[in-house]
Amino acid sequence: MRIKFGRVGLLWLCSILGSMSQQPEETPKTETKPALVWTIKPEELKDFHDYPKEIKPLIRRALELTEKNLTYLFGSSDPQKGGMDCSGTLFYLLQSIGIKGAPRQSDEMSDWISKESRLHLTSNASSFSDPKFAELKPGHLLFWTGTYDTPGRTSRVSHVMLYLGKRGKDGAPLIFGASDGRTYEGQKRCGVSVFDFKIPNKKSKAALLGYGAIPGIENQAVKSEAKE
Repeated sequence: MRIKFGRVGLLWLCSILGSMSQQPEETPKTETKPALVWTIKPEELKDFHDYPKEIKPLIRRALELTEKNLTYLFGSSDPQKGGMDCSGTLFYLLQSIGIKGAPRQSDEMSDWISKESRLHLTSNASSFSDPKFAELKPGHLLFWTGTYDTPGRTSRVSHVMLYLGKRGKDGAPLIFGASDGRTYEGQKRCGVSVFDFKIPNKKSKAALLGYGAIPGIENQAVKSEAKE
């Protein structure tokens, strides 16, 4: 017996199958947008040559991924599929540099950092001059709440990115990850890219929760700095 599905039926079936996989980061879309990404060289980051030796490979690997023209793809953590979502991108990045035990979801990543490292909270901070950002360093993970609804999660965290540092030419803070709508130099981007790092305004539903060092890299980086 053969079952035939119309277009609506196929979309419904795909959505059901997608929900059975690991939970991705944003509301699923029926159409995938073409990639519109931006990349930079590590040397364009301010004082990149002074980054801890354990952080440099992480940043280099992240920027290599921005050269692959990967779009934002709901539910994916595999660049071979042509794109990834935000937590999928960070999950893949950490796996690729040998960090074991990294969770797949952004909320689980924030819990992981809280338990294994330290999560610095940035609630109510309105500028990067706020003392709450005093410990922020390149290679830290950044977490947001309110970027979309998260029913069923114990944490409200819904989005994760990697802090790259400041751009050398003007000191602008930059982040890496996957998004469909974040900007670089004010232009909307889609995919695995470099993005502007901006604090959401108070009217936004989204909020920057905090940041923290990646377990497995933090201790090595501290030891490296101490030796120098």
